[in-house]
Parts: sequence; C-alpha cells; structure tokens
Amino acid sequence: MTVAVIADIVASRLLADRAGAQKTISDVVAEVERVLPVATQPLTAVVGDELQGEYPSLAAALASLLLVRLALPEGVDCRFGVGVGDVRPISVGEREIPEGPAWWAARAAIEQVEKLQQRAAPAVRTWIERAEGEDAEMTEAIALATAYALSRDQAVSAMSERTRRLTYGRCLGRSQRELADQEGISQSAVSQALSAAGSAAVVEGFAVLVAGVRS
Repeated sequence: MTVAVIADIVASRLLADRAGAQKTISDVVAEVERVLPVATQPLTAVVGDELQGEYPSLAAALASLLLVRLALPEGVDCRFGVGVGDVRPISVGEREIPEGPAWWAARAAIEQVEKLQQRAAPAVRTWIERAEGEDAEMTEAIALATAYALSRDQAVSAMSERTRRLTYGRCLGRSQRELADQEGISQSAVSQALSAAGSAAVVEGFAVLVAGVRS
C-alpha cells in the first residue's frame, strides 16, 4: 500500500508572482523533509501549479503535510488530495510516470477538496480517498483520518502567519522561550498566541502521528 498525494496552490491565478510562490513551496517542502524525512518521494512540482509525492503511511503523509502548511508564508497555501492504494508506475523512456489506484484516488480527493472549498467549508485543505478494493479496516481508518484532517485544517486556516510559525516550532520540540527569542516577543506573548489558536491540540495531534510513523 502507498499513500499518494497531489497538491496544488490555492487561488494560484490570483497570485502576483506564481513562480515565486512555487519556489517558496519547493523550499518549504525541502525544509520539512529535512526535519521530518518520512516521504518515499517528497512533493515535487510536475506541471503547472501541481506537486506530487508518495508516503509509506497515512501517518507519515499527514504529519508531513501539516508541517508544510504551518511553514508556508501568508498568501501562499496548498490543498492536498490524498489517495491510499497501490501504485503502478508506467515507464516512458527513462522516466517513470506515477500511475495506479492510489493516484486515481488522490485525484478524486483533490477534486473533493475543491468542491468543499467552493461550498460550506472554505477552510478545508485536505481530503483522503481509498482506492477500490481496500478492505473494511482501511476504509474505517481513512474515515477517521479524514475527520481529523478536516478539524485540523479548520484550526490551521484560522491561524495568523506568526501563530503558524510558533505552532511549527512547537511541533519540532522548540521551547516557548526559544520561539520568543526567534520572534522578538515575550514568552508570555508566545503562550497567549498558542493558547488563543488552540495550537496545543494541533501539536499533540502531530506527536501522535509521528509516534505512529516511528513505531
């Protein structure tokens, strides 16, 4: 089983500097992979504003994608279609093109994210789909993971850029004092910002995912 991820840039046509946004996302993905090297194939730009990546498990994918969202600057955001299933790459010359049920599911998932954003859930950034043929146990796991991702997206989407940076730092185990020095603010201000945003729940959720990856 593979977890395939398709990502694209939210409202990319409205960006004044699309090339700069793509470079920013690539840099963030590289940094996330440095601090949490869990991807089988890190998110890589493939065409237009789309990126594709592969992960060995749902926990690995969701942990990595959280850090990516937290690390992105204001005005640049991504949505993620996550597909669970088999991958059957197609060889074209010297290249292998990602293909198979996991990728079809990821495509369906990102289309669902777009539909939700256009209707009653504009803060949604992540959806998970299973490939046909996955067993009942995996179906239940995906339903639970999707419910978690929806709640997490809501919390992260409501954060300011600074609070996302602070939450990112807490996910990586940095102390409030370290973060205060980094931001040039008081430790009390860090504590208040994290508390107001409900960051503790996001950080604890991240810790649960990482423990699942390392177990």
